[in-house]
Amino acid sequence: MSGTATSGVLPSLLEAVDLSAGYGSLPAVRNLDLTISEGEIVALLGANGAGKTTTILTLCGELVPLGGEVRWLGKPAKASLCRRAREGLSLVTEEKSVFMGLTAAQNLRLGRGDPVVAAQLFPELTPHLNRKAGRLSGGQQQMLTLARALAGRPRVLLADELSLGLAPILVHRLLAAVRKAVDEQGTGVLLVEQHVREALKWADRVYVLQHGVCVFEDTAASARLRIDEIERSYLADPTGVPDSIGVQE
Repeated sequence: MSGTATSGVLPSLLEAVDLSAGYGSLPAVRNLDLTISEGEIVALLGANGAGKTTTILTLCGELVPLGGEVRWLGKPAKASLCRRAREGLSLVTEEKSVFMGLTAAQNLRLGRGDPVVAAQLFPELTPHLNRKAGRLSGGQQQMLTLARALAGRPRVLLADELSLGLAPILVHRLLAAVRKAVDEQGTGVLLVEQHVREALKWADRVYVLQHGVCVFEDTAASARLRIDEIERSYLADPTGVPDSIGVQE
């Protein structure tokens, strides 16, 4: 399922270079080097509190780096999230960003892409386009959120816990749509995902954070061969209760 993209071949779109990030003066992520290239899915994994969401918020411009830098399209990134969004950076947070009082069709029209394209990505939404988003199921709301983001043909998509609270069949459907956008549009994706084994089915490369430090970096194909070791060593709940699929941040 995963592609064959490698950061050494394809153009780098978004990078963390010796990045330290956090809140106030307290770093939650330290000395991180991470690259997202054109046409690849990069999985960012880690247990609860590892620093995954902090990394995404810093890459998109919501948090100012405490050290190192973020590079966007080859240059040091100083602009706000709004500016980066206009240049092709899309963020999907773990909270479904739909307008509950608007219909699904109206939600799609609020995006930067063609609503028709958005509906084509998830034809399951077509019978529900005239329904208020607040009356859709959680899975349909997440489809709506992702469809709106991908229809804009972003250069980079940062996706934080797309699968939160969803059934495995819906998780598979969402990640398949992400893979399709990567393969057909050349989008680069950073995927934070609690369903570790499912994420590795679709990813090209993987980084694992532990207590804010990158402790594992490799291709997803290599990571799949070591998944038991990775889960046991890096992805257990820091409270001491192991979780075989990783835990959300």
